Amino acid sequence: MIKLFVPGRLCLFGEHTDWAGHYRTMNAQIAEGAAIVTGIEQGITAEVERSSIFEVQSTAPQITGEWHDFACRMDEQELKRVARSGSFFCYCAGVASYMLEWYKVGGVRIRITDMTLPIKSGLSSSAAICVLVARAFNQVYNLNLNTMGEMNIAYVGELRTSSRCGRLDQVCAFGVKPNLMTFDGDEIEVKPLNVKRQLHWVFADLMGEKNTVKILADLNRAYPFPSNEKEQLEHEALGVRNLEIIERAVKYMADGDAEALGRLMTEAEELFDRAIAPMCPEELAAPKLHAVLADEYVKTLTYGGKGVGSHGDGSVQFLARDEESQQKLVDYLQGKGMPAYKLTLQPVHTVRKAVIPVAGFGTRLYPATRCMKKDFFPVPCPDGMVRPVILILLEELVQSGIEDIYLVLGSEEERKLYMDFFERPLPDEHLKKLNIECQEYEHRILDIGKRLHYVYQKEKRGFGHAVFQAAQFAHGEPVLLMLGDTLYQSTTNKPCALQLIEAYEHTNCLTLGLYPVNVKEVSHFGIMTGVWEDKRNTVLHVTSLMEKPKSSYAEEFLGVRDAEGQKEYCSVFGQYILTPEVFAQLEADIREADAHPGQGGEIELTSALDKVRQRTGMYGIRLRGERFDMGNPPALMNTVATFAMADVD
Repeated sequence: MIKLFVPGRLCLFGEHTDWAGHYRTMNAQIAEGAAIVTGIEQGITAEVERSSIFEVQSTAPQITGEWHDFACRMDEQELKRVARSGSFFCYCAGVASYMLEWYKVGGVRIRITDMTLPIKSGLSSSAAICVLVARAFNQVYNLNLNTMGEMNIAYVGELRTSSRCGRLDQVCAFGVKPNLMTFDGDEIEVKPLNVKRQLHWVFADLMGEKNTVKILADLNRAYPFPSNEKEQLEHEALGVRNLEIIERAVKYMADGDAEALGRLMTEAEELFDRAIAPMCPEELAAPKLHAVLADEYVKTLTYGGKGVGSHGDGSVQFLARDEESQQKLVDYLQGKGMPAYKLTLQPVHTVRKAVIPVAGFGTRLYPATRCMKKDFFPVPCPDGMVRPVILILLEELVQSGIEDIYLVLGSEEERKLYMDFFERPLPDEHLKKLNIECQEYEHRILDIGKRLHYVYQKEKRGFGHAVFQAAQFAHGEPVLLMLGDTLYQSTTNKPCALQLIEAYEHTNCLTLGLYPVNVKEVSHFGIMTGVWEDKRNTVLHVTSLMEKPKSSYAEEFLGVRDAEGQKEYCSVFGQYILTPEVFAQLEADIREADAHPGQGGEIELTSALDKVRQRTGMYGIRLRGERFDMGNPPALMNTVATFAMADVD
């Protein structure tokens, strides 16, 4: 049984530009479309599994009235007939018919367990159910579709019904986060956006009436070529003027300037009323919408507001001044008979903390580890200096903007070794023997020492248990994890750790560095597989993570195709951005192990990561750099022989 959640979507800026931008295939003078669209907190939760037929059931208490369980044979013509019928399940059948036609799949059973998404309120409940069906088939039958693939199938499936949805509706496939969408003819791009601070949206159903079909028909009359001044104004509003607004909106969100963003919403609504509404005055006069936007009490709680989707008297959205104002606005609108909902866009925390477990004895490097911890083994570096492994790792973290670093030690006695190296100044008799460059470098070592904190793994219960010792240090923030016996060298001017941090700021979920290895080497590493999210094959949407699989298993199940269509095997690079969910899962695993003593087994990080992946997703990022293992004699020899000679491109 697979559990899925698909949110509704809210278009913050740029509505109507998806279909307008499509007309560039006929008129190159039309500006490309652009919109900022976000998934919302309300959505559809379901359990899915294989079935001999196509079934949609519900145990969700919110679904009442016209709901009844639906079942249909996996027959293409029968599914298409249901899709054209306009019935309650036409959207589901439209997507199912496409999946059957092009992927020759069997049936699925979809059981909706929770439905918090309001229907027919401009929040694309139809798109959400289409994405849900596409994702159900994808995951149940392991079709290896990426998120864009699911989004496109949901769109085509909905077109098999009487609906004429736009291309931005199915962006709910990308989850509850804001995205910049661009529409250039048949080409669509989706890029995640960052926000600097919490943004408190409120959207509400105006409980009015509007004819979306008529609105779209009237606005489409101006395309692909404007025939008069009024139609030219519509082209400008949905084209160059919209691009200007989108550019400013992206900047205000990145800067966290909520006040400017709210004013921009009002400005966008004024442009819509002036240049677009006259094309369909019967529907877009929208008296209810404008009455709420003009409400003086509402203005005291918000920075600005505008219509939603196709506009008209469908839904309204506002940017509230703060969390308290957000709640007051919801209460006020609901008191006026308008169902209202909150949407809080969360900032992506900049990764400020890092963890390096160094508690291991280094059995494979015995007897050298009798007198020296393996993370203090000397390594010649490209600049001519000889540094201990731990110093190379810490310098990379500092260069990547990390402020606080936790070292997970095996005992409190080991702390003295690190304090002596990083916190005790070199005696004057030794310092005077160094040249000026080395004397200045001594200050850098002491500065790194100010960032260090220590925690102890007093029980040897596995790598996951060691990582969990830093849970209190993480304190609900994302944390960069690096291995204490692996070195990394970037082939760009950005350290590998910084590359991973910047990737996380776009994924906003559990993110791992990946490193291609030969199939004969997979049994030494954690191996991830999935589907590429980008054309350059640098961002992998991970669908499975397995610790040290056999080569035969990896060859059959874990390979991904590179740009040339050849199989490659993606090992974990040794750098991870751990989210709070990972520490929560490790805690649960430890409690489970404590409740069943004597069953053996260590607390493994890979197992916890895969459980989190199943709930919130995981991405693997191809970093531009090399990995150097220090954990065994052959790897140590190779590192010492090649690390100093590695060139930075």
